[in-house]
Amino acid sequence: MIVGLDMISRGTLNASLVHPREVFKGAILANAHAIILAHNHPSGEVDPSTADKMVTEKLSSCGNLMEIQILDHVVIGSTGRYFSFREQGLLNN
Repeated sequence: MIVGLDMISRGTLNASLVHPREVFKGAILANAHAIILAHNHPSGEVDPSTADKMVTEKLSSCGNLMEIQILDHVVIGSTGRYFSFREQGLLNN
């Protein structure tokens, strides 16, 4: 059951600031035990950048510490294309 939906950051053309405190704030307040991360790539390309991978790893580590599981991180591209970190085996929890 989905208990909330939060926009954490609105980025620029090629960057967005993401801080674990802001990402997990809503989950903590909602007493959620898991979250799903998602963001879009305005270019339409779905392959995660090095920064995407680093942020996912950092958030996963923080989530593990707080016992809030990251179920997936989805990169949304154009025309229905997406990249799922979970489907590609890139989540370590």
